[in-house]
Amino acid sequence: MTVSGLVATEGSAGVPVAVPVTVARGDGIGPEIMEATLRVLEAAGARLAVEEIQIGESVYARGHSAGIEPQAWESLRRTRVFLKAPITTPQGGGFKSLNVTIRKSLGLFANVRPCVTYAPFVPTRHPEMDVVIVRENEEDLYAGIEHRQTDEVTQCLKLISRPGCERIVRYAFDYARRHGRSKVTCLTKDNIMKLTDGLFHRVFDEVAADYPDITAEHWIVDIGAARLADTPEDFDVIVTPNLYGDVLSDVAAQIAGSVGLAGSANIGEHAAMFEAIHGSAPPLAGRDVANPSGLLLGAVMMLVHIGQPEVAERVHNAWLATLEAGVVTPDVAGPGTSPVGTRAFADAIIDRLGQRPVTLTPVAYPAGQQQSTVPTAAARPAQRKTMDGVDVFLDHRDRDPDALAAALVRAAEGAALRLQMITNRGVKVWPDGLPETFCTDHWRARFQSSRSGATDRRDVVDLLDRLDRAGLDFVKTEGLYRFDGEPGYSLGQGQ
Repeated sequence: MTVSGLVATEGSAGVPVAVPVTVARGDGIGPEIMEATLRVLEAAGARLAVEEIQIGESVYARGHSAGIEPQAWESLRRTRVFLKAPITTPQGGGFKSLNVTIRKSLGLFANVRPCVTYAPFVPTRHPEMDVVIVRENEEDLYAGIEHRQTDEVTQCLKLISRPGCERIVRYAFDYARRHGRSKVTCLTKDNIMKLTDGLFHRVFDEVAADYPDITAEHWIVDIGAARLADTPEDFDVIVTPNLYGDVLSDVAAQIAGSVGLAGSANIGEHAAMFEAIHGSAPPLAGRDVANPSGLLLGAVMMLVHIGQPEVAERVHNAWLATLEAGVVTPDVAGPGTSPVGTRAFADAIIDRLGQRPVTLTPVAYPAGQQQSTVPTAAARPAQRKTMDGVDVFLDHRDRDPDALAAALVRAAEGAALRLQMITNRGVKVWPDGLPETFCTDHWRARFQSSRSGATDRRDVVDLLDRLDRAGLDFVKTEGLYRFDGEPGYSLGQGQ
């Protein structure tokens, strides 16, 4: 780790002190766009004490599967502010996504991605677009809990928590209010995933009631995505679970003009990370053609976060004035435009520091508009939890569900739990299944007691012992719980 400073870290009375910031130059085009970004920040008078760390490819090569070493973690925990260039995660198993690792380890629950058009200076079909996507950053399928359970089937667990939903939804409404925006749209797929996405939607409705000054709406994510691609000007702030937000923010950035223009803030209670939303683009590395705009705009968000809004405003307006002057990199060059390289683009921004755009709307960052407000989830009394039975997942190569049912019934004879249903990939195949249904070697057998809430763990242990003695290979179990009498599990067909 190396330590440097854009300005001196000590200051006499009345002289602002530099803010410690951890910087990683990343992989691929990362070092080039970070160098351009730091030059602009220095010229603009940013008061930063920079600590540089190494992450990514070079660290993976040293045998650290997460792409980050202990001394880098020490810097991040000390500065609590991270400006990160893109990194490359090696292909193949055994390597973790560093972005996901950092976000989850530091509790960076809110990913904020503004997607704005800059017509007519950047080509776009949607000149009125100005959308902010607030993406939940820690849960959903990005929990990364995956298992191969049979020869044919793997699973990925989708985890959604009430506190996680409440924090990100409240953050989105707080962001909208703080930035003078009038509407928050929630996107989920709760018509299919009724418990997980259903919880996100339900919490959204609950939180929205606390913000009567802001319009709240919900769309199923597929039609919402179609509307975003067709009429993005209909949206203002979008809040969504992790996976949908990741996909849709890239789509939104691209239809706004280019993924290369979008910056990103990752906000948590204890730290914050700022970056471009795009990847490391190894084929472009070393060619002086990469667009530093995404990382630079991420750095602008960082400046607001650390209490230097006047510098953020100076940089952002100079960047807008540069676009107006027709100075662009190749990725956003329109017909008749002569693009410049990474270094020349940074020089052009520096030359315009102090200028404001004329056609594009100048930005203003009032003091106190920091993005570090972290809502807390309301404490809730624990609900009464009872158990109806258990879903037992089996590895069984025989594709005949009737034969499997017969074996399960024989094995469970005398047990407190009785076989109610068998599904394969979520489709009921016993009783009364259809012969056309395609089956794999991964089965779910639902066992329940005769009375609601009458099951305890000893019943489950007894059942599993009986299945084991019968030679049936169970690979996973899921308890069928009720909370205050309401089922906390999806019902099968016909139930």
